[in-house]
Amino acid sequence: MNMKAGLWQQQTLKLTMTQELTQAIALLQYNTQELSAFLENKALENPLLQIESSNVQSMDPRYDRVKPSKVKFEKDKQNWIEQLGAKQTMSLQEYLHSQLAIAVMDDKEVKMVSHLIDNLDENGYLKVDTNEIARYYHASEEEMNEAIIELQCLEPAGVGARDLQECLLLQLQRMTPHNELAEKIIEEYFLLFAEKKWKDISKRLDVDLKDIQEVFDLVQTLDPRPASNFQDEQTAYITPEVVIAWNGESFTVSILDDVLPKISFNNQYFQKFQTGSDQQVNRFLQEKKQDYQWIFRSIEQRKETLLKVSLKIVERQPDFFMKGPNYLKPMTMKEIADELEIHESTVSRAVREKYAQTPFGTYELRSFFSSTIKTTSFENTSSQQVKNVINQMVKDENKKKPLSDQEIVNRLKDEEGMVISRRTVAKYRDQLGIPSSSKRKRYD
Repeated sequence: MNMKAGLWQQQTLKLTMTQELTQAIALLQYNTQELSAFLENKALENPLLQIESSNVQSMDPRYDRVKPSKVKFEKDKQNWIEQLGAKQTMSLQEYLHSQLAIAVMDDKEVKMVSHLIDNLDENGYLKVDTNEIARYYHASEEEMNEAIIELQCLEPAGVGARDLQECLLLQLQRMTPHNELAEKIIEEYFLLFAEKKWKDISKRLDVDLKDIQEVFDLVQTLDPRPASNFQDEQTAYITPEVVIAWNGESFTVSILDDVLPKISFNNQYFQKFQTGSDQQVNRFLQEKKQDYQWIFRSIEQRKETLLKVSLKIVERQPDFFMKGPNYLKPMTMKEIADELEIHESTVSRAVREKYAQTPFGTYELRSFFSSTIKTTSFENTSSQQVKNVINQMVKDENKKKPLSDQEIVNRLKDEEGMVISRRTVAKYRDQLGIPSSSKRKRYD
């Protein structure tokens, strides 16, 4: 090996990420909201980029999946929007302070309860160190406890609780007539009850499992988040970027351009300052012009890629768009990427957090990709189809003898020809939010 120092010329080939390519990749994976925010920020720093916001109405997912008649849809939607306008605008703290104003308490107690109200979390729970508050007001432990009790006597029931157990108990204690068994179970056997170890409770209290089931049904009607009706967060709506329609003979796939802000080149500003002799200004204008051109091309490229991927999805999933979600076929991003001769990561970025309006509702583009599940008939089915079958099986099961994961495995194979493992059933069940068989069991 030559270890001498010297100068050599060497020719190599390597890939480099240009600014334009980096920006195009970033814009491809942005959803509507992210892209709008990006363009608004760019408009602030680039005087040559003019932006005009769109006024397209977002889809209401509550109605979009249901498909009633158009007249009923418009009428119900209008009523729903009116209900939104009539929603309680008073905050939880304001509501509690309004009750405190008419309560019979001395000044010190009012101040302490008011302090507690201002320290409730977004769910209405009291999560602060009450000993510190007591020291601040020079109050005894008994006075602090009285203040907490006064807080917990306010509406809504359950507010001011220190934990879920206390929250449920406060609500049960407000009920008339009192359910003594429910109060006792929540107060003394809360963990056993929550873990559905009801046989232990049954033996200790000498009650039937049916009685504990009734307590469970009652607890299900309680509100674990007493402040939920006072949340002032804005409802998030889905804005589809792709529209897929079937007219009975053919599909049409289009990009909903109106959901994005329109950008244009401020030629008047450019011409006004370009005529000057200041080289620094001219250099600035050229940089911003190039920046605008990059953004414009990146948006067009994003639209083109999204359209190509969407067309390929429709081409590979015709049964879904003609018959419904139960006919979704297994399909991977790599298959789409290979057919379009692009990288798999490009497909992943193109479908990220983007939605399509279809004849059966609004769906995330990513949801059209699912893994392959083997069947006894040597045909393939999708994981989504398996999930749909599992979900239906659980709905139709005998709740007194719910299906175990192994029983679901056996039924999938015998009745549907779907071959999956017990571990996969457990994974799909968790993804569907379905509890285990022991927690689904009912005793009435």
